[in-house]
Parts: sequence; structure tokens; C-alpha cells
Amino acid sequence: MIVWLLYGKQRTYDRLKLHLPKQFCELPLFGIPENFPKYPTKHQFISYIEAYANHFSIKPIFKQVVEKAEFDKSIGLWRVETRDFKYFSRRLIVATGENAESMRPEIAGIERFDGPVVHTSRYKSGWNFGNQRVLVVGCGNSGMEVSLDLCRHNASPHMVVRNTVHILPREVFGFSTFGIAMALLKWLPLGLVDKFLLLVANFTLGNTDRLGIRRPKTSPIELKNTTGKTPVLDVGALFQIKRGKIKVMMDGVREITKSGAKFIDGQEKEFDSIILATGYKSNVPVWLKGSDFFTEEGLPKTPFPNSWKGEKGLYTVGFTRRGILGTASDSVKIATDIADHWRTIKDTKKISNSQIALQR
Repeated sequence: MIVWLLYGKQRTYDRLKLHLPKQFCELPLFGIPENFPKYPTKHQFISYIEAYANHFSIKPIFKQVVEKAEFDKSIGLWRVETRDFKYFSRRLIVATGENAESMRPEIAGIERFDGPVVHTSRYKSGWNFGNQRVLVVGCGNSGMEVSLDLCRHNASPHMVVRNTVHILPREVFGFSTFGIAMALLKWLPLGLVDKFLLLVANFTLGNTDRLGIRRPKTSPIELKNTTGKTPVLDVGALFQIKRGKIKVMMDGVREITKSGAKFIDGQEKEFDSIILATGYKSNVPVWLKGSDFFTEEGLPKTPFPNSWKGEKGLYTVGFTRRGILGTASDSVKIATDIADHWRTIKDTKKISNSQIALQR
């Protein structure tokens, strides 16, 4: 049973494309069409997901918000409650992942700002912000992409870059940086691959410290594996930063005023709109009850690669902090485990039936 709220059409911005080549994003047994470009648009990828569901007769249940999920000891089943229905199952696969809902930080004074305050999950197009001065809080992939989109609609984005971040080129000489890294990891230790990525980044993008964007001391892949912080794959934002079209605010926001923001370094600027590119978080603690498998932050207490299975038929996928590769790894393990369990039950029934026949 899949309880699925589809965000794809409503909660993605218009110019969105995959940052990774399509072969790294396709699902098992039914690939992305060959006529799709290397980096499919959001509409193409959504059409692929819909075709996948139709091909395998997967029937999602839309617009159902899970309010509570709990193992019912009296019947030995998981009970999942939505606003309209109750579902019962021997197994519960928690696949909401690390990025289930938007994260909105507490910023002093934000409630008194006169203009719109929008999280990137609700952002559609820079067209709505044309010729405006826009404060973009956050500099991950979403913050960079939104700032670039604002630029292309004649807005003036000011991007807050409070923390360190790795920026890598999306491609190197026509080859996907991600694809190169994955190929090298099959033969070389992670440390060497990370050094190669940093060398390539410095060669192609230059020293980002000079632009006010400091690199973390921990290397890109190691940082992703340990903290879940994804490197930014540059699709043009860095060029606009170098041109001065995207302004980098190196210090954090101290407080929001009625017409703008005051920064920690003492600067004060006026803005027409604020966009929060502040990321996402797990929402598991809100609805999963009676289980101590997850932390207060909604992540499995058991680290990868053993975080995919709990007790009483509980499984998790998408919480590895290793992106799509971690998700793929968990998915295979879960499917194999459930299949093995069903084979065991089937074999047990055969033995039981044969014993009954002999007794007769």
C-alpha cells in the first residue's frame, strides 16, 4: 500500500531540471526514455514516474496525510491512520526520507516584514519577482538555483551564505562530475576521489573563497556521508555571482525589519521579498508512534548501512544521508528481505500441507 502525496506538479519551480544525468535517476526494470535529454525537465521526469506507475499497475492514493502510524500489538499489525481512512499491514516501509517537509528557521522580526516570505518549496518562477530586490536565505542547491532564476527575470537576489559549502561543476569536459566520481569510487579510496573533485572544482570554478563562499574543511563526499550535506552542483549561478548579478551576503541575518533586513556585520538593506532556501527535514516523529527506532530529528538511530530495518516489520528508506545511491541500496535490501520472508512462509505452508496429507 502506498500513501502518496504528489508534490511534483505543484511544488517545483518552473525551470527545474535534474542535476544528475538521467541514468542515475531511473527506477528498476523500466528506464527513462532514450529520447529524453541528459538532464530531463521536471515535466519529463514526472511523466516518467507516471508511466512507471502505470506500467507496473502501482496505484498511489493521493492527498492522504498520515496522522498516525503505530504497531497494534492486539492484532499484530501496523495501523496507519489518515484523515479519511485506516490501513492495516504486516509491514510498514517509512519512505518519507530526510526531506519530507520544509524547514523554516526562527529569524527575529520576520513576522513584521511587509513583503511576501516564501519557502523554496512554494517557489514557482522568478517572473513573480521581476525587478525586485530579493533576500535569499540559504546557499544550497535550491538557494543557488532560485538566485539564478531570479537573475534571469531581472530581479536582484542577495544570497545569505552563512555556512561553508562545497560547489562543484555539474560537468567536466562534457562528462557528469557525479558520474566520474561514482566510477572512480569503484577503484580508488574515497579520500583520493575527494581530492580529485576539489582539484577539478578549483581548476574549473576558481577559488570560491574570494567570492565569499568558503569551502568546508571536510571534503565533499565525506561530508555528504557523515552529515548529509550535499555539494552544490553549479548550473550557472557562480558565473552570475562573479558578474555581481547575485550578491553574496557573508554574514547571517540578525533581524528582519519592516522593509528589509539587518545583518550581523552591521549592514542594513531593504528588500521587496524574502525567499527561504533553508532546506528540509524528516517529519517521522510527528506521526510514527510507539517506536524508538528514530531519533528526535527523525533519523534512524542505527547508522548506515544497517539503518534500513527495524522490528515488527518496520523498514526505512531514504534516510542514509547518501542520496540516491543510499536509497537504492536500502530499497534492494528491503525488497530482498520481504521476498525471502514470503518464500519462507510459502515453503512452510507446503511442508504443513504435506504433513496433513500424510496423516490422512
